[in-house]
Amino acid sequence: MGIRDWGPPRFRAPTPDPQPPTPGVFVNAIVLFGSPGSGKGTQAKLLTGCLHVPQVSTGDMLREHIGRGNELGRAVAERLHSGALVSDEVVDALVEERLAMPDAARGFVLDGYPRTLAQADHLCRWLDSRGIREVVIHLAVDYNVVIARLTGRRQCPRCGTLYNIVSKPPRVDMLCDLDGEKLVIRDDDREEVIRERLEAYERQTRPVLEYLKLAGRRVVEVDASNDPPDVVFRKICQATECDDRSEDCR
Repeated sequence: MGIRDWGPPRFRAPTPDPQPPTPGVFVNAIVLFGSPGSGKGTQAKLLTGCLHVPQVSTGDMLREHIGRGNELGRAVAERLHSGALVSDEVVDALVEERLAMPDAARGFVLDGYPRTLAQADHLCRWLDSRGIREVVIHLAVDYNVVIARLTGRRQCPRCGTLYNIVSKPPRVDMLCDLDGEKLVIRDDDREEVIRERLEAYERQTRPVLEYLKLAGRRVVEVDASNDPPDVVFRKICQATECDDRSEDCR
């Protein structure tokens, strides 16, 4: 996301007055970072299920508005189709609006936000104004492992079944187990595309993580290179002392 402003003021979601958390109620606020292929989506779902809090994804919110075809959605779609960037102001307002909903009162998992230094600064000020202390989790991965994992993916063009030539190969090489169709490599699983996505993530995310560390926020790195999702999830719980915060995490 860029920091350039766009769109008239009517697109700005209302910002609720700062409200401190209810006394005695701990707010499980988690900010989740992870590169393509790190399993971030899986861990977000595990965390939300464990803590009974919503997953807040800026990408999902923008797609939802586009799908509704409302004024904001049409403006966002036009902006993205032209290759331009949605402004920090709009993204910040969407996140604030979502976090003000009742289901986020006891916590939330932020997925895909913040993505810029301006967004990170806005989030820190928003959290501080409400007395919420978040935990930033960075799923650290060996990019060579990610590339090997993603380039090994194959898909049946007829039924959509996914395979992996290393971890989940078909019974007959390059043929779908279900319909015998020849498997294909999706365009976004090609090595050059994956490397470009990883490089973009590194350029975009590294400064944000460094900013959060220098700002004194709690940033926890969890190795997610090789372990299955349940093991990575246990690492997250241990690293963030999640067991002490929610009985459901035990």
